[in-house]
Amino acid sequence: MTTDIVDELQWRGLLALSTDEEALRKAFADGPVTFYCGFDPTAPSLHMGNLVQLITMRRIQNAGNFPLGLVGGSTGLIGDPKPNAERTLNSKETVADWVEKVRGQVGSILSFEGEFAARIVNNLDWTAPISAIDFLRDIGKHFRVGKMLSKDAVAARLNSDAGISYTEFSYQILQALDFLELYRNYGCTLQTGGSDQWGNLTAGVDLIHRSEGGSVHVIGTPLVTKADGTKFGKTETGAVWLDPEMMSPYAFYQFWLNAEDSKVVEYLKIFTFRSREEIDELETATQEKPFLRLAQRTLAQDVTALVHGEENLRRVEAASKALFGQGELGELDEATLRAALAELPTAQVSELRPIYELLADTGVVASRGAARRAIQEGGAYLNNAKVEDVDAAPADTDLLHGRWLLLRRGKKTLAAVEVTR
Repeated sequence: MTTDIVDELQWRGLLALSTDEEALRKAFADGPVTFYCGFDPTAPSLHMGNLVQLITMRRIQNAGNFPLGLVGGSTGLIGDPKPNAERTLNSKETVADWVEKVRGQVGSILSFEGEFAARIVNNLDWTAPISAIDFLRDIGKHFRVGKMLSKDAVAARLNSDAGISYTEFSYQILQALDFLELYRNYGCTLQTGGSDQWGNLTAGVDLIHRSEGGSVHVIGTPLVTKADGTKFGKTETGAVWLDPEMMSPYAFYQFWLNAEDSKVVEYLKIFTFRSREEIDELETATQEKPFLRLAQRTLAQDVTALVHGEENLRRVEAASKALFGQGELGELDEATLRAALAELPTAQVSELRPIYELLADTGVVASRGAARRAIQEGGAYLNNAKVEDVDAAPADTDLLHGRWLLLRRGKKTLAAVEVTR
């Protein structure tokens, strides 16, 4: 149990904005507080930005409060306005399918046991029955168009060539309705979300005040970025997804393992449940012995175990070691091996050829001549075994799971060969 969750959130750098910090502290002290965060199914999976919210919710829950994980079955049909273009609307069937996937991911982080067990709610349950007339009369009358136009996302779109449709313009009303319904039905008095959504978050505060005369709270978490200031949720290949089908546990683990030294402590505070003392020790280790990457390894282990489970963590760590000769490649299951090799430069061939040719094909060396020299110098490896013969070629028995070869130049330069027949 955390004695002061507000202090905890501040120390972890998670409290960028709040409606009234002192009132919020009192609410927690008088608690328990029922709170919620919403997750729209605008894709088949949640991503790293959503994980910030899920872990923040779990922290507040661990401090002795009741979480409501809201899956946006209705808001997902519309989509929160992007700053530069109209969203492509997905079919109702697609959104319904994504709702179930998102529901599972939300449920995997929150706890549904004990005194402060979480609940999952779907805003389609209360939005779908409302007629257009009732929506305009009972909800729309509380909103002033001038204030709606001033919201950052709306203002950005109004000033762009794309403009904004009434559909996306109305999104903030639907999100406010969510807060109102949860306030009425569950006594929910706190909403959490990203600080870039502040306009949508506070719309619910205004609606509850106007329609019910109630006072509620909002917390906005900061946008988490890389050291160069770019958005955290993107890599060279796209968003960092939580779904293992969209981003393998191995690639997920490697993402965290590659965290920059200047940001790793910040990520440990936000994405792990390590104590202050543990994080202070890891910070010292990073400063004194950065080459050990102890903080990065701890971060990767904790977040991978949280999202994908201990068994998948064991598999990806085994794969990481095996790729560099510290474990048995043959003991890796096919799915884990495939995911690990997918992160490497890969050459596809239809038949087995001399190893020096394959080294050149994958780009591990600049040319076949350079490949032959690497073998002669004892710096080339096939499946972690040193290649002794410059003209050696792999056999079918060398194929991992009947399909792949691992090549290595020196200690760290890896590549894969996929044999397609």
